[in-house]
Amino acid sequence: MRIPYEYAVIQAVPRIERGELINVGVILYCQRRDFLSARTELREDRLRALDPRADVPAIRAALASWDATCGGSGAAGDISLGERFRWLVAPRSTILRAGPVHMGLAADPGEELDRLVELLVKI
Repeated sequence: MRIPYEYAVIQAVPRIERGELINVGVILYCQRRDFLSARTELREDRLRALDPRADVPAIRAALASWDATCGGSGAAGDISLGERFRWLVAPRSTILRAGPVHMGLAADPGEELDRLVELLVKI
């Protein structure tokens, strides 16, 4: 049985004033399965094409915090999965941000997350 989920693409915008971005991950939330996870993959060559001076270690650390927040680390442990998802995908003007939230149907949210990362980030 396929169930609904929500997802957003995680984007890196190394020079906000230019508005150029690359996809660096996907965050997926499925309320019915109590599932929230982010998978990231930073392609340094793509990032450097937009900004040769990008602080790659800082961006990698910030991406790791998305995973930690999904898992409930720190203050995120006191809020529900849905609240964590909404907080992470809220509009912001920072180097890392989430694109628009989309919906889909899948039997397994984890497998769907892997598929979306392959389709939207790796290719």
